[in-house]
Amino acid sequence: MTNKRPYMSSPHPEPLTRESIHEAIRNRVSRIDREFSEAFTFLQNYPRSVTFFGSTRSTEKNEHYIKARRIAGRIATELGYTVLTGGSAGIMEAANRGAFEAGGQSVGLNIRLAQKQRSNRYTTASIEFSYFFVRKVALSFAAEAYLFFPGGFGTLDEFFEIATLVQTSKIRRVPIFLVGKDYWEPLDKFIKENVFTLHHAIDQNDMELYRITDDDEEILATIRKVPVHDGGFHRHYSRR
Repeated sequence: MTNKRPYMSSPHPEPLTRESIHEAIRNRVSRIDREFSEAFTFLQNYPRSVTFFGSTRSTEKNEHYIKARRIAGRIATELGYTVLTGGSAGIMEAANRGAFEAGGQSVGLNIRLAQKQRSNRYTTASIEFSYFFVRKVALSFAAEAYLFFPGGFGTLDEFFEIATLVQTSKIRRVPIFLVGKDYWEPLDKFIKENVFTLHHAIDQNDMELYRITDDDEEILATIRKVPVHDGGFHRHYSRR
């Protein structure tokens, strides 16, 4: 009886050449450039918008889901603004749902993942991205305000990136609302006591880049006063 090999070794792949590496880089850059161009062309259809961020895990009975749905509906009806989200479940679904049910423009910017991201059914238009960083730029491009609800690593990443872009004047200063005091006040305490007071890693006015609130009226009144962008700052940001 012959012994069988436990597996067949695969043939060695051809070694990469300098030209093949450069070709792969050119193809990747071309795909990224095309995705950016498609995103900006798509967003030109929505000159006035508010972007919502938050957890995909919030259910429709969650208080933050309910608030996001309500505020988005009011933004659509009272301000006539487009509601932008990542197009998935949880808080994103809540915001899209609120705008959709109010008869407003409800837009989803989805990401293509190995395990397919579930899109919500409350969008009037959507676009899908392959690259997280392109999608992140699109979510922060051209908004008159950003609303951050409780979320995971992705939400925190997006909050700190947008705060940094405003801090460094890469995008214009617009309202950044952190909605859900139960979630955001402990982080605010860490920023004030640790990042600012203990380590002097930010300036005093950096803590004024965002506002923690659960007041719908404050959010609506503040957004109403924000000048609609002229695109100049966003063209600057897109070249950063």
